[in-house]
Amino acid sequence: MNQVTIDLEALIHNLETTSRWVHEHGASLTLVTKALCGHRPTLHALQCLGVRSIADSRLDNFEALDREHFDLETWYLRPPPRSVIRDVVAAADVSLNSELEVIRELGHEAARQGTTHQVVIMIELGDLREGILPGELVAVYEEIFKLPNIKVLGIGGNLGCLSGAVPTIDELMQLVLYRELLELKFNRRLPLISAGTSAVLPMMREGRLPPAINHFRIGESILLGTNPITGEVLEGLRADVVTLEAEIVEIQEKRLVPSGEVTDMAPFGEVGQTEDLEPGQRGYRAVVTIGQVDTEIGSLTPLDPDHSIAGASSDLTVVNVGNDPRGLEVGDTIAFRTSYSAFVRLMSNQYTDHILKPGPQELTALLEREGARCPLPPVARGHVPVQVRAEEVAAPGPSQAAPM
Repeated sequence: MNQVTIDLEALIHNLETTSRWVHEHGASLTLVTKALCGHRPTLHALQCLGVRSIADSRLDNFEALDREHFDLETWYLRPPPRSVIRDVVAAADVSLNSELEVIRELGHEAARQGTTHQVVIMIELGDLREGILPGELVAVYEEIFKLPNIKVLGIGGNLGCLSGAVPTIDELMQLVLYRELLELKFNRRLPLISAGTSAVLPMMREGRLPPAINHFRIGESILLGTNPITGEVLEGLRADVVTLEAEIVEIQEKRLVPSGEVTDMAPFGEVGQTEDLEPGQRGYRAVVTIGQVDTEIGSLTPLDPDHSIAGASSDLTVVNVGNDPRGLEVGDTIAFRTSYSAFVRLMSNQYTDHILKPGPQELTALLEREGARCPLPPVARGHVPVQVRAEEVAAPGPSQAAPM
Protein backbone atom coordinates (compact mmCIF):
# COMPACT_ATOMS: atom_id res chain seq x y z
CA MET A 1 0.00 0.00 0.00
CA ASN A 2 0.95 3.63 -0.46
CA GLN A 3 1.07 5.85 2.61
CA VAL A 4 1.51 9.57 3.19
CA THR A 5 2.75 10.38 6.67
CA ILE A 6 2.41 13.88 8.13
CA ASP A 7 4.92 14.44 10.93
CA LEU A 8 3.21 16.66 13.47
CA GLU A 9 6.41 17.67 15.27
CA ALA A 10 7.93 18.94 12.00
CA LEU A 11 4.65 20.66 11.15
CA ILE A 12 4.60 22.38 14.55
CA HIS A 13 8.13 23.64 13.95
CA ASN A 14 7.22 25.16 10.56
CA LEU A 15 3.96 26.59 11.87
CA GLU A 16 5.49 28.27 14.91
CA THR A 17 8.54 29.50 12.99
CA THR A 18 6.46 31.01 10.20
CA SER A 19 4.00 32.48 12.69
CA ARG A 20 6.88 34.16 14.52
CA TRP A 21 8.22 35.66 11.27
CA VAL A 22 4.79 37.01 10.35
CA HIS A 23 4.18 38.30 13.88
CA GLU A 24 7.51 40.13 13.85
CA HIS A 25 6.49 41.76 10.57
CA GLY A 26 3.35 43.07 12.30
CA ALA A 27 0.98 40.97 10.21
CA SER A 28 -1.63 38.26 10.67
CA LEU A 29 -1.48 34.75 9.26
CA THR A 30 -4.16 32.54 7.77
CA LEU A 31 -3.12 28.92 7.34
CA VAL A 32 -3.98 27.57 3.88
CA THR A 33 -5.07 23.96 4.42
CA LYS A 34 -6.44 23.07 0.98
CA ALA A 35 -3.57 20.63 0.35
CA LEU A 36 -4.74 18.59 3.37
CA CYS A 37 -8.02 17.88 1.55
CA GLY A 38 -10.04 17.86 4.77
CA HIS A 39 -7.76 15.40 6.66
CA ARG A 40 -9.51 15.48 10.03
CA PRO A 41 -6.67 14.28 12.32
CA THR A 42 -4.27 16.94 11.07
CA LEU A 43 -6.88 19.72 11.07
CA HIS A 44 -7.96 18.83 14.59
CA ALA A 45 -4.35 18.86 15.82
CA LEU A 46 -3.79 22.26 14.20
CA GLN A 47 -6.85 23.67 15.94
CA CYS A 48 -5.65 22.26 19.25
CA LEU A 49 -2.35 24.03 18.66
CA GLY A 50 -4.07 27.39 18.39
CA VAL A 51 -4.73 27.86 14.68
CA ARG A 52 -7.71 30.19 14.50
CA SER A 53 -7.69 31.33 10.88
CA ILE A 54 -7.92 28.70 8.13
CA ALA A 55 -8.31 29.08 4.37
CA ASP A 56 -9.52 26.52 1.86
CA SER A 57 -10.92 26.44 -1.66
CA ARG A 58 -13.23 23.43 -1.18
CA LEU A 59 -16.38 23.85 0.86
CA ASP A 60 -16.44 20.16 1.79
CA ASN A 61 -13.11 20.57 3.57
CA PHE A 62 -14.61 23.08 6.01
CA GLU A 63 -16.83 20.27 7.32
CA ALA A 64 -13.73 18.62 8.81
CA LEU A 65 -13.15 21.57 11.14
CA ASP A 66 -14.22 21.44 14.80
CA ARG A 67 -16.33 24.55 15.28
CA GLU A 68 -18.08 23.22 18.35
CA HIS A 69 -15.02 23.61 20.57
CA PHE A 70 -12.95 26.23 18.73
CA ASP A 71 -13.59 29.81 17.68
CA LEU A 72 -12.45 29.89 14.07
CA GLU A 73 -12.17 32.34 11.18
CA THR A 74 -12.60 30.69 7.77
CA TRP A 75 -11.48 32.04 4.38
CA TYR A 76 -12.81 30.84 1.04
CA LEU A 77 -9.80 31.13 -1.22
CA ARG A 78 -11.15 31.15 -4.75
CA PRO A 79 -13.74 33.51 -6.28
CA PRO A 80 -17.10 32.11 -5.16
CA PRO A 81 -19.06 30.28 -7.88
CA ARG A 82 -22.58 31.66 -8.19
CA SER A 83 -23.93 28.10 -7.91
CA VAL A 84 -22.77 27.78 -4.28
CA ILE A 85 -23.23 31.31 -2.92
CA ARG A 86 -25.45 30.07 -0.10
CA ASP A 87 -22.89 27.52 1.03
CA VAL A 88 -20.00 30.00 0.82
CA VAL A 89 -21.79 32.45 3.13
CA ALA A 90 -22.69 29.64 5.53
CA ALA A 91 -19.19 28.12 5.65
CA ALA A 92 -16.80 31.05 5.22
CA ASP A 93 -16.39 34.29 7.14
CA VAL A 94 -14.28 35.82 4.37
CA SER A 95 -14.00 35.27 0.62
CA LEU A 96 -11.65 36.56 -2.08
CA ASN A 97 -13.55 38.26 -4.88
CA SER A 98 -13.11 39.92 -8.26
CA GLU A 99 -16.67 40.07 -9.69
CA LEU A 100 -19.05 42.80 -8.56
CA GLU A 101 -22.20 40.83 -9.37
CA VAL A 102 -21.02 37.90 -7.25
CA ILE A 103 -20.36 40.23 -4.30
CA ARG A 104 -23.91 41.58 -4.67
CA GLU A 105 -25.25 38.03 -4.45
CA LEU A 106 -23.07 37.33 -1.42
CA GLY A 107 -24.65 40.38 0.25
CA HIS A 108 -28.19 39.24 -0.61
CA GLU A 109 -27.48 35.76 0.75
CA ALA A 110 -25.82 37.15 3.89
CA ALA A 111 -28.98 39.18 4.53
CA ARG A 112 -31.11 36.04 4.16
CA GLN A 113 -28.86 34.23 6.64
CA GLY A 114 -28.87 37.17 9.05
CA THR A 115 -25.11 37.75 8.90
CA THR A 116 -22.44 39.96 7.38
CA HIS A 117 -20.02 38.47 4.87
CA GLN A 118 -16.48 39.85 4.68
CA VAL A 119 -14.67 40.24 1.37
CA VAL A 120 -11.18 40.97 0.11
CA ILE A 121 -11.07 42.40 -3.41
CA MET A 122 -8.32 40.85 -5.49
CA ILE A 123 -6.35 43.09 -7.85
CA GLU A 124 -4.54 41.91 -10.96
CA LEU A 125 -0.79 42.36 -10.48
CA GLY A 126 0.60 40.39 -13.41
CA ASP A 127 0.14 36.70 -12.59
CA LEU A 128 -3.07 36.76 -14.69
CA ARG A 129 -5.20 34.63 -12.42
CA GLU A 130 -8.12 36.32 -10.62
CA GLY A 131 -8.20 40.06 -9.96
CA ILE A 132 -9.85 43.24 -11.16
CA LEU A 133 -7.83 45.62 -13.28
CA PRO A 134 -6.39 48.62 -11.39
CA GLY A 135 -8.30 51.03 -13.63
CA GLU A 136 -11.59 49.63 -12.34
CA LEU A 137 -10.74 50.01 -8.65
CA VAL A 138 -12.59 53.21 -7.82
CA ALA A 139 -15.76 52.28 -9.70
CA VAL A 140 -15.91 48.79 -8.19
CA TYR A 141 -15.29 49.95 -4.63
CA GLU A 142 -17.85 52.72 -4.99
CA GLU A 143 -20.50 50.07 -5.65
CA ILE A 144 -19.25 47.60 -3.03
CA PHE A 145 -19.29 50.17 -0.23
CA LYS A 146 -23.02 50.63 -0.84
CA LEU A 147 -23.87 46.96 -0.37
CA PRO A 148 -25.62 45.91 2.85
CA ASN A 149 -24.38 42.84 4.71
CA ILE A 150 -20.95 43.15 3.06
CA LYS A 151 -17.86 44.25 4.96
CA VAL A 152 -14.76 45.09 2.91
CA LEU A 153 -11.68 43.90 4.78
CA GLY A 154 -9.25 45.25 2.22
CA ILE A 155 -7.45 44.46 -1.00
CA GLY A 156 -5.36 41.49 -2.06
CA GLY A 157 -3.22 40.05 -4.78
CA ASN A 158 -1.79 36.77 -6.02
CA LEU A 159 1.68 36.32 -7.43
CA GLY A 160 3.38 33.06 -8.30
CA CYS A 161 0.16 31.03 -8.20
CA LEU A 162 -0.42 30.53 -11.94
CA SER A 163 2.30 31.68 -14.28
CA GLY A 164 5.12 31.61 -11.74
CA ALA A 165 5.51 35.39 -11.73
CA VAL A 166 8.10 36.31 -9.11
CA PRO A 167 6.79 38.94 -6.66
CA THR A 168 8.54 42.30 -6.82
CA ILE A 169 8.68 45.28 -4.49
CA ASP A 170 7.13 47.48 -7.19
CA GLU A 171 4.08 45.23 -7.54
CA LEU A 172 3.53 45.02 -3.79
CA MET A 173 3.97 48.76 -3.41
CA GLN A 174 1.24 49.19 -6.01
CA LEU A 175 -1.15 47.52 -3.56
CA VAL A 176 -0.03 49.88 -0.80
CA LEU A 177 -0.71 52.90 -3.04
CA TYR A 178 -4.04 51.49 -4.24
CA ARG A 179 -5.23 51.14 -0.65
CA GLU A 180 -4.10 54.67 0.16
CA LEU A 181 -5.99 55.97 -2.89
CA LEU A 182 -9.18 54.15 -1.92
CA GLU A 183 -9.05 55.24 1.72
CA LEU A 184 -8.56 58.87 0.72
CA LYS A 185 -11.25 58.73 -1.97
CA PHE A 186 -13.94 57.16 0.20
CA ASN A 187 -12.74 58.12 3.68
CA ARG A 188 -13.05 54.46 4.61
CA ARG A 189 -10.51 52.31 6.42
CA LEU A 190 -9.37 49.15 4.63
CA PRO A 191 -7.64 47.13 7.35
CA LEU A 192 -5.89 44.47 5.27
CA ILE A 193 -3.54 44.15 2.36
CA SER A 194 -3.66 40.40 1.84
CA ALA A 195 -0.71 39.68 -0.41
CA GLY A 196 1.65 37.67 1.74
CA THR A 197 2.15 34.14 0.40
CA SER A 198 4.78 31.44 0.56
CA ALA A 199 6.37 33.11 -2.49
CA VAL A 200 6.64 36.39 -0.56
CA LEU A 201 8.18 34.92 2.59
CA PRO A 202 11.80 35.17 1.34
CA MET A 203 11.30 38.87 0.61
CA MET A 204 9.96 39.38 4.12
CA ARG A 205 12.86 37.45 5.66
CA GLU A 206 15.29 39.73 3.80
CA GLY A 207 13.56 42.81 5.24
CA ARG A 208 12.41 44.05 1.82
CA LEU A 209 8.66 43.61 2.20
CA PRO A 210 6.60 46.80 2.71
CA PRO A 211 5.24 46.79 6.27
CA ALA A 212 1.78 47.61 4.96
CA ILE A 213 1.48 44.06 3.56
CA ASN A 214 -0.17 42.88 6.75
CA HIS A 215 -1.96 39.63 5.95
CA PHE A 216 -0.39 36.33 4.87
CA ARG A 217 -2.11 33.32 3.35
CA ILE A 218 0.46 30.53 3.66
CA GLY A 219 0.23 26.82 2.93
CA GLU A 220 3.22 25.36 1.08
CA SER A 221 6.00 26.82 3.24
CA ILE A 222 4.34 25.53 6.41
CA LEU A 223 3.34 22.13 5.06
CA LEU A 224 6.51 21.41 3.08
CA GLY A 225 9.02 24.07 4.17
CA THR A 226 9.61 25.15 0.57
CA ASN A 227 9.68 28.29 -1.55
CA PRO A 228 7.17 27.73 -4.40
CA ILE A 229 9.22 29.84 -6.82
CA THR A 230 12.48 27.90 -6.46
CA GLY A 231 11.38 24.66 -4.82
CA GLU A 232 14.18 25.07 -2.28
CA VAL A 233 13.71 24.62 1.46
CA LEU A 234 13.53 27.95 3.27
CA GLU A 235 16.25 28.44 5.87
CA GLY A 236 14.83 27.75 9.30
CA LEU A 237 12.06 25.45 8.09
CA ARG A 238 11.90 21.65 7.94
CA ALA A 239 11.40 19.63 4.76
CA ASP A 240 10.34 16.43 6.54
CA VAL A 241 6.72 17.22 7.36
CA VAL A 242 5.44 14.97 4.55
CA THR A 243 6.80 11.57 3.52
CA LEU A 244 5.39 9.22 0.89
CA GLU A 245 6.11 5.51 1.15
CA ALA A 246 5.36 3.14 -1.75
CA GLU A 247 5.62 -0.64 -1.50
CA ILE A 248 8.08 -2.63 -3.59
CA VAL A 249 6.37 -5.33 -5.69
CA GLU A 250 9.46 -6.31 -7.70
CA ILE A 251 13.19 -5.79 -7.34
CA GLN A 252 15.55 -7.30 -9.89
CA GLU A 253 18.79 -6.60 -11.70
CA LYS A 254 18.03 -5.48 -15.25
CA ARG A 255 19.27 -3.31 -18.09
CA LEU A 256 18.84 0.38 -17.28
CA VAL A 257 18.23 1.47 -20.89
CA PRO A 258 15.22 0.14 -22.87
CA SER A 259 16.02 -2.09 -25.84
CA GLY A 260 14.64 -1.69 -29.34
CA GLU A 261 13.02 1.38 -30.87
CA VAL A 262 11.75 3.96 -28.38
CA THR A 263 9.32 6.76 -29.25
CA ASP A 264 8.30 9.92 -27.42
CA MET A 265 4.76 8.61 -27.01
CA ALA A 266 4.97 7.38 -23.41
CA PRO A 267 1.39 7.01 -22.08
CA PHE A 268 1.83 9.58 -19.31
CA GLY A 269 4.76 11.58 -20.64
CA GLU A 270 8.42 11.06 -19.96
CA VAL A 271 9.55 10.70 -16.36
CA GLY A 272 13.17 10.03 -15.45
CA GLN A 273 16.30 10.40 -17.53
CA THR A 274 18.51 7.93 -19.40
CA GLU A 275 20.97 10.36 -21.01
CA ASP A 276 23.75 9.46 -18.57
CA LEU A 277 23.29 5.70 -18.97
CA GLU A 278 25.20 3.50 -21.36
CA PRO A 279 23.50 0.87 -23.57
CA GLY A 280 23.74 -2.46 -21.83
CA GLN A 281 24.38 -0.89 -18.41
CA ARG A 282 22.79 -2.90 -15.63
CA GLY A 283 21.59 -2.25 -12.12
CA TYR A 284 18.83 -3.03 -9.66
CA ARG A 285 15.39 -1.66 -10.40
CA ALA A 286 12.54 -1.60 -7.89
CA VAL A 287 8.94 -1.44 -9.04
CA VAL A 288 6.70 0.34 -6.51
CA THR A 289 2.94 0.73 -6.17
CA ILE A 290 2.58 4.42 -7.00
CA GLY A 291 1.73 5.78 -10.42
CA GLN A 292 0.62 8.75 -12.44
CA VAL A 293 -3.00 8.13 -11.46
CA ASP A 294 -2.01 8.68 -7.84
CA THR A 295 0.22 11.73 -8.06
CA GLU A 296 2.67 13.75 -10.12
CA ILE A 297 5.51 11.25 -10.27
CA GLY A 298 7.98 13.72 -11.78
CA SER A 299 7.64 15.83 -8.62
CA LEU A 300 8.71 13.06 -6.25
CA THR A 301 12.25 12.87 -4.88
CA PRO A 302 13.54 9.63 -3.32
CA LEU A 303 14.90 10.16 0.18
CA ASP A 304 17.89 7.98 -0.60
CA PRO A 305 20.24 10.11 -2.75
CA ASP A 306 21.43 6.95 -4.53
CA HIS A 307 17.92 6.25 -5.81
CA SER A 308 16.41 7.83 -8.92
CA ILE A 309 13.07 7.53 -10.68
CA ALA A 310 13.47 5.73 -14.01
CA GLY A 311 9.87 6.01 -15.25
CA ALA A 312 6.23 5.56 -14.39
CA SER A 313 2.97 4.25 -15.78
CA SER A 314 -0.55 4.70 -14.46
CA ASP A 315 -0.11 2.52 -11.36
CA LEU A 316 3.59 1.69 -11.10
CA THR A 317 6.87 3.56 -10.81
CA VAL A 318 10.32 2.15 -11.49
CA VAL A 319 13.17 3.31 -9.24
CA ASN A 320 16.82 2.72 -10.01
CA VAL A 321 18.36 1.69 -6.68
CA GLY A 322 21.99 1.23 -7.77
CA ASN A 323 24.32 -1.70 -8.08
CA ASP A 324 23.57 -2.92 -4.57
CA PRO A 325 19.95 -3.03 -3.30
CA ARG A 326 21.33 -2.95 0.28
CA GLY A 327 18.83 -5.37 1.71
CA LEU A 328 15.73 -4.03 -0.05
CA GLU A 329 13.26 -6.76 -0.92
CA VAL A 330 9.69 -7.25 -2.05
CA GLY A 331 7.31 -5.90 0.61
CA ASP A 332 9.65 -3.15 1.78
CA THR A 333 8.92 0.48 0.95
CA ILE A 334 10.80 3.29 -0.75
CA ALA A 335 10.32 6.77 0.72
CA PHE A 336 9.94 10.03 -1.19
CA ARG A 337 9.63 13.75 -0.57
CA THR A 338 6.88 15.47 -2.53
CA SER A 339 6.35 18.80 -4.22
CA TYR A 340 3.23 20.79 -3.34
CA SER A 341 1.37 19.64 -6.46
CA ALA A 342 2.29 16.00 -5.81
CA PHE A 343 1.20 16.32 -2.17
CA VAL A 344 -2.21 17.74 -3.08
CA ARG A 345 -2.88 14.89 -5.50
CA LEU A 346 -1.79 12.31 -2.95
CA MET A 347 -4.07 13.76 -0.27
CA SER A 348 -7.05 13.78 -2.63
CA ASN A 349 -6.31 10.22 -3.77
CA GLN A 350 -8.58 7.57 -2.26
CA TYR A 351 -6.03 4.85 -2.98
CA THR A 352 -3.43 6.33 -0.61
CA ASP A 353 -3.47 6.05 3.19
CA HIS A 354 -3.03 9.34 5.05
CA ILE A 355 -1.43 9.06 8.50
CA LEU A 356 -0.70 11.66 11.16
CA LYS A 357 2.39 10.87 13.23
CA PRO A 358 2.42 10.43 16.19
CA GLY A 359 -0.60 8.17 16.52
CA PRO A 360 -3.64 8.84 18.74
CA GLN A 361 -2.06 7.54 21.96
CA GLU A 362 1.02 9.76 21.64
CA LEU A 363 -0.80 12.74 20.17
CA THR A 364 -2.28 14.01 23.44
CA ALA A 365 1.12 14.05 25.15
CA LEU A 366 2.70 15.91 22.24
CA LEU A 367 -0.04 18.52 22.14
CA GLU A 368 0.15 19.07 25.89
CA ARG A 369 3.91 19.53 25.57
CA GLU A 370 3.18 22.23 23.00
CA GLY A 371 0.76 23.95 25.38
CA ALA A 372 -2.45 22.59 23.87
CA ARG A 373 -5.30 20.60 25.36
CA CYS A 374 -8.03 19.06 23.26
CA PRO A 375 -10.85 19.60 22.69
CA LEU A 376 -10.49 22.68 24.89
CA PRO A 377 -8.80 25.87 23.59
CA PRO A 378 -4.98 25.88 23.90
CA VAL A 379 -3.26 27.04 27.07
CA ALA A 380 -0.86 29.94 26.58
CA ARG A 381 2.71 28.83 27.02
CA GLY A 382 4.61 32.04 26.36
CA HIS A 383 5.47 31.41 22.71
CA VAL A 384 4.26 33.55 19.81
CA PRO A 385 0.53 33.04 19.17
CA VAL A 386 0.06 30.84 16.13
CA GLN A 387 -2.70 32.96 14.62
CA VAL A 388 -4.24 36.40 14.92
CA ARG A 389 -7.69 36.99 13.52
CA ALA A 390 -7.65 39.25 10.49
CA GLU A 391 -9.82 42.00 11.93
CA GLU A 392 -7.39 42.45 14.84
CA VAL A 393 -4.63 43.75 12.57
CA ALA A 394 -4.08 47.49 12.59
CA ALA A 395 -3.59 49.38 9.35
CA PRO A 396 -2.16 52.83 8.58
CA GLY A 397 -4.77 55.60 8.59
CA PRO A 398 -6.16 56.98 5.31
CA SER A 399 -3.54 59.71 5.11
CA GLN A 400 -0.54 57.51 5.90
CA ALA A 401 1.59 55.85 3.26
CA ALA A 402 3.23 52.75 4.66
CA PRO A 403 7.03 53.01 4.73
CA MET A 404 9.27 50.69 2.76
